[in-house]
Amino acid sequence: MTPNGEQSTRTPGEQPLTTPGEQMHALVERLYPLCRSITGDGVRATLEIVDEYVPLRVHEVPTGTQVLDWTVPQEWNIRDAYIADAEGNRVVDFAASSLHVLGYSVPVARTMPLAELREHLYTLPDQPTLIPYRTSYYEPKWGFCLAQETLDALPDGDYEVCIDSTLADGHLTYAEHVIPGQVPDEVIVSCHVCHPSLANDNLAGIAVATFLARQLAEETPYYTYRFIFAPGTVGAITWLARNAERIERVKHGLVLACAGDSGQLNYKRSRRGDAEIDRVLRHVLSASERPHRIAEFTPYGYDERQYCSPGFDLGVGSLSRTPYAGYPEYHTSADNPDFVSPEAMADTLAVCREAFAVLDRNRRYVNLSPYGEPQLGRRGLYDSLGGRSDAKQAQMAMLWVLSLSDGEHSLLDVAERAALPFDTVAVAADALHGAGLIKA
Repeated sequence: MTPNGEQSTRTPGEQPLTTPGEQMHALVERLYPLCRSITGDGVRATLEIVDEYVPLRVHEVPTGTQVLDWTVPQEWNIRDAYIADAEGNRVVDFAASSLHVLGYSVPVARTMPLAELREHLYTLPDQPTLIPYRTSYYEPKWGFCLAQETLDALPDGDYEVCIDSTLADGHLTYAEHVIPGQVPDEVIVSCHVCHPSLANDNLAGIAVATFLARQLAEETPYYTYRFIFAPGTVGAITWLARNAERIERVKHGLVLACAGDSGQLNYKRSRRGDAEIDRVLRHVLSASERPHRIAEFTPYGYDERQYCSPGFDLGVGSLSRTPYAGYPEYHTSADNPDFVSPEAMADTLAVCREAFAVLDRNRRYVNLSPYGEPQLGRRGLYDSLGGRSDAKQAQMAMLWVLSLSDGEHSLLDVAERAALPFDTVAVAADALHGAGLIKA
């Protein structure tokens, strides 16, 4: 893909990446090899690539900075890591997969017998061909993750162990992309950028957020949209701590994760349970007749739990396909680019677009002719329906909007009560507003 995100070819002779789904999948493939963590150059390299698609404002927060009840940790970077046998063969090699190293491992350079090395090895006995993803952010440890079958094949003897890493004062890095709206009230879209080679559990969310931002930037949305690319947990907490003066502007929000697998869509409500974003996602998913599940809020999961913590209590939900820990490939080497599909990411993107289209157009109106039904024909409103295949539905939408335009009911209220498509109701409201029969 070209730096400005336009359609490009992979290599000469191959077909162009023509669809957003294909372009998102190409972005996932490009980001996949990078070793990300909650801090470090892997995060910066990830944001540099995203910046080629949408311009980012990058923030660097120094180690030791107090952020709410947390402290920005030391920065971790890694250059190489391996376990080598007596002949010097690398039986475990960080260059082959960034999952091979326990995240935030302290440096080590030793030779030790297999019996001692085993204490620092992590496997999945029930999934013997897969490499697990493990971290130790806040406890100084070192370790390697490998397939159980690889471990089983290692003979007794001495092994050279090397983790060429640094854990030192530095920065936590996060980035924002802002699309100005007609009003300063904000919708935040958040995704985590801290996982290494895991295609569904973070890269698909990054890709969907990136292309959602590109599409919204082609419009003039009602709300201001703020996209947050931050490490999980401590990154979101850092953003909240540094944006206290902006919190009251945040009216709605969505966390994107696990956005590219073949499972049905899942929406997790905000802590409030009845925030406008909750109602919008329920309506959009139901109206689209997509297979889906609506889940209640729990204080476990992704960064929705930070935005929804009781001191902030923002109306932020979470959209995914198969939820975290809900698929066998979760946090393993099987969560690779082959596990996510262009079609699934395109579908997730489409739902976001549909939801934000509702959110942006959901208004409350007041009927300016509330005493009896106004004469619609005299104003040409009935004539405007001529030839429409849904003329009867459109007429009913006008009547429902007039009936419920009391300053208390939103257009989403009208759509739900009348069992009509939101777009039909919004078009009816536009027509009535143009005729001077209602006002926002």
